[in-house]
Amino acid sequence: MSVVASYIYKDGKRVREAPLTDEGLRLKPGEYLWIGLYEPTSEEFEVLVRRFRLHPLAVEDALAAHQMPKIEVYGGELFIVARTAQKADDAIWYGETHVFVGPRYVITIRHGSARAHTQLRAQLEASPLQLKHGADFILHGVLDFIVDAYVPIVDDIEDSVLEMEQRALDSFLSRADIKRLFQLRRELLKFSRVLGPMEEVANKLQSLDLPCIDREVRPYFRDVADHVRRVSSRAASLRDILASVFEVSNLLEQQRQGVITRKLAAWAAILATPTAVAGIYGMNFEHMPELRWAYGYPLVMGLIFAICLGLYITFKRTKWL
Repeated sequence: MSVVASYIYKDGKRVREAPLTDEGLRLKPGEYLWIGLYEPTSEEFEVLVRRFRLHPLAVEDALAAHQMPKIEVYGGELFIVARTAQKADDAIWYGETHVFVGPRYVITIRHGSARAHTQLRAQLEASPLQLKHGADFILHGVLDFIVDAYVPIVDDIEDSVLEMEQRALDSFLSRADIKRLFQLRRELLKFSRVLGPMEEVANKLQSLDLPCIDREVRPYFRDVADHVRRVSSRAASLRDILASVFEVSNLLEQQRQGVITRKLAAWAAILATPTAVAGIYGMNFEHMPELRWAYGYPLVMGLIFAICLGLYITFKRTKWL
């Protein structure tokens, strides 16, 4: 069965469990319902569709999944889609949480999200003064729970980016490092495509006059929007840092190649001197007076040494060697 939890509340306190039957879902005055489902089938969801008269389009989206964050109004009912995220290695895995909000009920449906709402439910039940606000406060709790999970993802990516930045300054980036750099950049781009719509959802909940959302609860959604905005800003900064890491790595690589090229050119110039002199006296001409001069050999060797030493000192001063 896909039902994770189903309870009826009154005045912010849990009253009883609510089995998914017509009798179990019957509410008394002042009571409201919070049902948590995980990847339900259409047959399992049918009893809720019939009992609360959920809109067919919202039901279709909730069962099909693969939706981007959004908020839709169907009469006096809200349908919200939020994207969950969790990081494994260098990849971000996404899930979805769909929320039906009515005057006296909240139905949460998770798809692909490993984080259950058990801890969230216990946390909200520990604050009956806030939970007594009803369905809109539960909606805030669910969205805040989802957005809070974004922060560790950005923290982890930030640590990886700073590590790669230091490695790029200290030594060459390997092929594996460059591949990881582009993978992190790709994951941040995907993450940003989720953060934008999530911020839009939170902004609508805090600013628009929507059914089931009391004015007293709207400021709580502003806090959710601020959290998403901060995460989005950090993700954008990390993308810029990744781009700069790649540029710095290329510049340092070009600089190292330039240093090597200058060293090779300097040694080639130094070695060209004895090569040129040896080439001249290796031409076997008959009339070369220096060949029969007693001091010819020491003089030539001294000249070669002097020229090579002069070139070496010159290249050292210009930092080519």
